[in-house]
Amino acid sequence: MSAPLYQLKAEFFKTLGHPVRIRVLELLSQREHAVAELLPEVGVEAAALSQQLAVLRKANLVLTRREGVNVHYRLASDEVAELLRVARTILSGVLRGQAALLADLDATAPRQL
Repeated sequence: MSAPLYQLKAEFFKTLGHPVRIRVLELLSQREHAVAELLPEVGVEAAALSQQLAVLRKANLVLTRREGVNVHYRLASDEVAELLRVARTILSGVLRGQAALLADLDATAPRQL
């Protein structure tokens, strides 16, 4: 019997649950990148980047293309970029709501003498 859809979704979001993987996907949302181009943008050691790229490959979120000694990565689908855009929109709304709540708290705080 296959896993329920909610369980598969949870595993999918676990795959996205690492800052380096998110940053890589954001960069690949713009265009294809060689690993050497990703390194300075992501700010981790080559071994750490390689490990995170392997996770993304295993999850079928990125595709590779070899050109000589260089490996180039691109998103497997445009929907990944769309998911990142939706996440940004959701987070923006949450942060706006938190800022409004903080402003309300500050406005109602007792004044110190």
